[in-house]
Amino acid sequence: MGTRRKAREFCLQMLFQWDMGKQTPELVRKSFWAERPGTQATIRGFADDLFTVATERQQQIDELIQKHAQHWRMERMAAVDRNVLRASVAEFLGYKATPRPVIINAALEIARKFSSPESIQFINGILDSVGKELGGGTPERSERSQRS
Repeated sequence: MGTRRKAREFCLQMLFQWDMGKQTPELVRKSFWAERPGTQATIRGFADDLFTVATERQQQIDELIQKHAQHWRMERMAAVDRNVLRASVAEFLGYKATPRPVIINAALEIARKFSSPESIQFINGILDSVGKELGGGTPERSERSQRS
């Protein structure tokens, strides 16, 4: 499993803990990493960055998701699905150089592992729609090449 994939899974787990436990992001981060002391720095760094974007910009992210989740309120979504969506939209916003199809595919792989089969199409549809709103469906170019 790739470094970014593992980091995305850790971000999802922290978001889930934050969403369900109603703890501060700092407390979630501290307890999460205390249980995983040997985690590679690059995995931890990317997971922390995504988690920070997702929690600091939660209102904006939730509004984007809500807008594209026709007839689904955030609180009615399965907690895993809601947080897969939050992590992915956070990555759209915080890592504009990463092509949206890469982020969407990563989200679908994580959803296959942690959620129900019915969730795949739901998550795909919302992320595709949000991605198009955020940038017209074409990935933005970064100033330096992204080879990871």
